Amino acid sequence: MMTETEDQVETSLPLREQIEGLATRLVVDGAKSGMAADLARLAEAAAGSGCPETARVATELAEKTRAGGKTKKKAAALESLLRDGIAQLQQVLDNEARKAASSESEPAQEQTPAPAAASLGQDPELVREFVMESREHLASIEGRMLVLEQNPSDAEAIHAVFRGFHTIKGLAGFLEFQVILEVAHEVETLLDLARNDKLAITPAVVDVVLASADYLKLAISGVEASMAGQAPPPLGDHQDLLSRIHGLTVPDRAEAAPPPEKPAAAAVEKPAEASPVEPPGPPLEKQAAGPPPASVPPPTTSHAPAPEAPPKEQRSGGGPAKTADASSIRVDTTKLDYLMDMVGEMVIAQSLIHHNPALGAVQDPRLQGDLAQLARTTNEVQRTAMGMRMIPIGQLFQRTARLVRDLSRKAGKQVEQETRGEDTELDKTIAEELADPLMHMVRNAIDHGIETPEARTAAGKSPAAKVQLAAYHQGGQIVVEISDDGRGLDREKILRKARQNGLIEATAQPSESEIFHLIFEPGFSTADQITDISGRGVGMDVVRKQVQKLRGRIEIQSKPGQGTTFLIKLPLTLAIIEGLVVVVGAHRYIVPIFAVKEMFRPTREALSSVQGRDEMAMVRGRLLPVVRLYRRFGVEPRSQDPCEGLLVVAECEGKRFCLLVDDLVGKQEVVIKSLGESLKNIPGIAGGAILGDGRVGLILDMEGVFRGMSHE
Repeated sequence: MMTETEDQVETSLPLREQIEGLATRLVVDGAKSGMAADLARLAEAAAGSGCPETARVATELAEKTRAGGKTKKKAAALESLLRDGIAQLQQVLDNEARKAASSESEPAQEQTPAPAAASLGQDPELVREFVMESREHLASIEGRMLVLEQNPSDAEAIHAVFRGFHTIKGLAGFLEFQVILEVAHEVETLLDLARNDKLAITPAVVDVVLASADYLKLAISGVEASMAGQAPPPLGDHQDLLSRIHGLTVPDRAEAAPPPEKPAAAAVEKPAEASPVEPPGPPLEKQAAGPPPASVPPPTTSHAPAPEAPPKEQRSGGGPAKTADASSIRVDTTKLDYLMDMVGEMVIAQSLIHHNPALGAVQDPRLQGDLAQLARTTNEVQRTAMGMRMIPIGQLFQRTARLVRDLSRKAGKQVEQETRGEDTELDKTIAEELADPLMHMVRNAIDHGIETPEARTAAGKSPAAKVQLAAYHQGGQIVVEISDDGRGLDREKILRKARQNGLIEATAQPSESEIFHLIFEPGFSTADQITDISGRGVGMDVVRKQVQKLRGRIEIQSKPGQGTTFLIKLPLTLAIIEGLVVVVGAHRYIVPIFAVKEMFRPTREALSSVQGRDEMAMVRGRLLPVVRLYRRFGVEPRSQDPCEGLLVVAECEGKRFCLLVDDLVGKQEVVIKSLGESLKNIPGIAGGAILGDGRVGLILDMEGVFRGMSHE
């Protein structure tokens, strides 16, 4: 820290000498924390020396430097900003000196305009970090606002939401994203009134904050699209949103006396107020750049909220999850995917070594110990690499909380969401693919399953219904439950509708499970009228396709008048599959273990045929169709006699069938390999895997095998 005397001496130095001193310090020491203060003193000296343009540029550079330090952006970007800014200061000072020495009649347009400072909004890495961090804050904000809607007096939630918008505003100002800054700034003002007990958290306040968060999500998506060279999504005029916010804040502003401003804090929060040219940021921001920040209606409490949160907390968007910033890093998912591929190759290589007959013949105890240690290490590396892609499912559950709130309002129903097992982890890819099925099932529960408050009261139920989401591990799988306490599935209505649509024959008597699974058929719906929520028979079809794509399955439990439970059973990861290695002739196939119910060697009495063509097997009192795998793929079996082979009882789409194979090799975890573009669409084949002996095994797609029965 400089003393007052030293400060006065520094301020009195010639402006050019101060600028050259800053340039020297930047080269020798880099972007140190004192640069912003030195630039502020330079601005004061320039203003006192009659150089207003130099003072303006120095102030602008000081604000950007201070904002860059608070957001902890990389030093190289900050040094680049300072280097360009100091060069601009030197040129502006030269221009002002020439102007002062020239005649007053000299046209102003002959001066050489100063180039604009480089916009950090052009740095792809900074923009990518801004997008990721802002989305994290917005997700936290949405969850906290739903908490506030239930408990408006939750002070910690109010502070957390305020900090989230405050951080987004600071980052947007640093990168010169004007529209995002203005919206975040006004919401922050609204929340500042709430956290200082000058504004009550009402449903109107919750609605406008959530609407602002939605608008910012769209604006941030536009920034991301623009940086990728794509067309940004259409973004409406934010002035309507600002008017809604003002309508809630203006009455309170008139009552409260504005607290004294803090220049240092204001410098962090405001972006560059003016620039000789418009910064070449993404098209989204150019479109709505509008007036500079000085023209935004100045709220009296925004720049000096009392009391200000500590700087460390300003970066936490309202949750304990952000406290681990110092011990965590962000890694691009493509790098994780590549790491998983390499770990998979390592596992295959280790398996080949383990099954190498030459090494198996060696009886050296030390070699055997080393191989065992290699196997243990490989397995541990594989588990660790898989764990790096795991995320808690609570993030998905949080998204549905907003959906439940909005849909229940629209449908005129009272619905509460309850969750269990939010910390259950699953693969990031599975979580992303599961988002749409989860949304459709919640929509279906609210529209079809949940009754109106009047109907629930008449049935002796609470007027407020419950939609429960739960997740847990079971038998090496992730199970996601979606349940409601509504009217349940109407078995007879589903059966009648299915017969009308020709989905089943009029004389068929399907099981209850098969009837329930009819709701997943394309275009099937029991809704009496189509609404904007559901009724077109599209949503549940999407659910089934997505779950099957994830190698999962759905089970349904329902009781009339008590509710319905859907159980989605998914693998822990898509990179590895556990299966039974079976033999057909000279070929090996892998049957996914999740589809297998049992396996046995049939007897003559258990086998029969229908009309001399379709083969059936009697399994525990039920006739199941038999699929001969060698016919399905056109290979030569060891024997065509079923009694010399094995029947694998498998389940697909709620229906069971028997798969005839020659023999069973064993159970094995294999790394899934793509078959490439030319072979990826073969019905009945999901991929390939390199087995322990180096041979290639084809992974069966049980749905494709079952559907191919009619083509045999």
